Amino acid sequence: MPRPVTAETRNEKEMIENARKQLASTSDPAEKLKLLCLQRGSSGILGLGRVFRRMDDNGSGDLSKDEFIKGLYDTGLGESFSQEEIEEMFIKFDADNSGKIVYNEFLRAIRPRMSKARMDIVEKAFQKLDKTGDGSITVQDLKGVYNVKNHPAYLNGEMTEKQLLVKFLRKFEEEGDINGVVTKEEFFDYYNGVSASIDEDAYFDLMMRNCWKL
Repeated sequence: MPRPVTAETRNEKEMIENARKQLASTSDPAEKLKLLCLQRGSSGILGLGRVFRRMDDNGSGDLSKDEFIKGLYDTGLGESFSQEEIEEMFIKFDADNSGKIVYNEFLRAIRPRMSKARMDIVEKAFQKLDKTGDGSITVQDLKGVYNVKNHPAYLNGEMTEKQLLVKFLRKFEEEGDINGVVTKEEFFDYYNGVSASIDEDAYFDLMMRNCWKL
């Protein structure tokens, strides 16, 4: 008998398959990058963002062309592009011809778009978790807020609440940057991916409210 899966898992599988199909017909490098991230699941955009932010040693918020190329290859995505496509992407996002791109603006451009209603509910969830108001959340913050009681693995006794909380936090711990802290940008990066897998605003809203007891 097949193991039950959550609605979120089913949605994510459909999103991955749709991204794979769309990749075959897109010619725009930026769109291709977005689809390659979505093909990795809900945390694909999150992983890309973490790599680029980690490279910004001086906190300037921008990347040179060499850093941009290195970031693509560090995520394992660089091999999917020709040098011409990488050059086209960089020129597109280097709006002022400064030889650098602002990586937060770049990430916003390739994230799947969320409606204002979805952004508001994600903001509400983050604010509930960020009890100290310092702009980040930890695994301790999840306890008693993230509802695992309806998760199949909890219902059948396969995993405890603590195990499921740790498993959930790992969704945010991409690319080897495991620090037990999730920033607001990372939280939104993750839910941009989740949002891309859900067509209806009402369903996304219900999912967020049930998940975070909003």
